[in-house]
Formats: sequence, structure tokens, C-alpha cells
Amino acid sequence: MDFVKRLLCKDPRRRMTAAQALSHPWIRNYNDIKLPLDILIFRLIKAYIRSSSLRKAALRALSKTLTVDELFYLKSQFSLLEPDRNGCITLDNIRMALTREATDAMKESRVQDILVSLSALQYRRMEFQEFCAAAVSVHQLEALDRWEQHARSAYEHFEKEGNRAIVIDELASELGLSPSVPLHVVLQDWIRHTDGKLSFLGFVKLLHGMSSRSLSKMR
Repeated sequence: MDFVKRLLCKDPRRRMTAAQALSHPWIRNYNDIKLPLDILIFRLIKAYIRSSSLRKAALRALSKTLTVDELFYLKSQFSLLEPDRNGCITLDNIRMALTREATDAMKESRVQDILVSLSALQYRRMEFQEFCAAAVSVHQLEALDRWEQHARSAYEHFEKEGNRAIVIDELASELGLSPSVPLHVVLQDWIRHTDGKLSFLGFVKLLHGMSSRSLSKMR
């Protein structure tokens, strides 16, 4: 039922990709299944690289709540990038994987554009734990019945490892918000009044990477 529901989801951000469908427990045990490289991975990594340090901490917390089945897909994608002996990937790994594994969808999206968008990886390595944080899809997890459990558990991790006191102006800077946004009206519920740390609501919104445009719709 979960498999069919996720395939029929109207919102393309929440719908399973072909690679995710082939990674599902119902399908993946067939011996002749070959998992393709998923273009979604690169879009998510691109967004992660451009995120603030606070959002990256929130995504790391969320990645720690993934189940064995959810990690299977990420492990498969990471393996297709052929990490080095230290278990890390670089831009060179991605370049070679795209040359070798690129699907028609990736070719249509222009492989070179993908590489340019990930150029920040040229001078650094990414290990599997960070890859999970970068490649986890918040929208797709939201489509699951257990999303509330994921979010609450992730917030507990965030409280222990990433949450800190933050003022509204600093939070706005972290989010890259325009000065035209009425910060104290829009963001007041994002911060706990008791200790000045990010609230659960603020944490969930942060996972989505809120922009000035999306915040303006909330006013």
C-alpha cells in the first residue's frame, strides 16, 4: 500500500523517483534489478551545499532518523558514485559517475550544469553520513505516515547536537531573508520564548529551507 501510495502522489516533490521505486522492498530483491543513478540526488546536494550551517545541522539530525529501508536507497546511490578507499566522494567521483551512469533525464538536464552547480565539492570530500544529510528529501519523508515520528525524533537529535540560542535577526540572516520581510511577525513562533532556541515549528520550517517568497505567503 505504501508503495502504490507514493507512486500515485500528485505532488512531484513527494512522489517516488524511478530509482527509489526500484529500491523499495517489494522490488529490490529481484536479481535482475539494476538501480540507476538518481538525478534527484544532485538537486538535493546542490540545495544542501547552499544551505546555512543551521539548516545543515537540522538535515543531519533528520538523516539520523532514517530507517534501514530508507538508507538502502541512499547507500545504493552513494555506491554508484564509487567512493574512495576512505569512504568519501568528491566532484571527480560525481563527474565519472555521470559520464558512466547518466540517464536520459540527466542528459536532458545537461550534465555539465549539474557539475557546475556542485563545484563547491571540488576542494572537499563528502563522507556517507554527510551524504545522507545532503540527499535526504524532506518533501518525500513528509508523504510518509510516519513523518511526525521522523520529525519529532530528528528534533530530539537537533536539541542535543545543533540547537542553540538565536535571535530573530540572526535567524533571518541564516535564512537569507529580504529586509522587506516583517521578521518579528513571521518568525516569532520559530523561537522558544523560554530559552531563545529554535522551536519544533521553526525546526520543521528550517528543514524546508524557507525563502522570502514562501514566507510572504504565510503573512
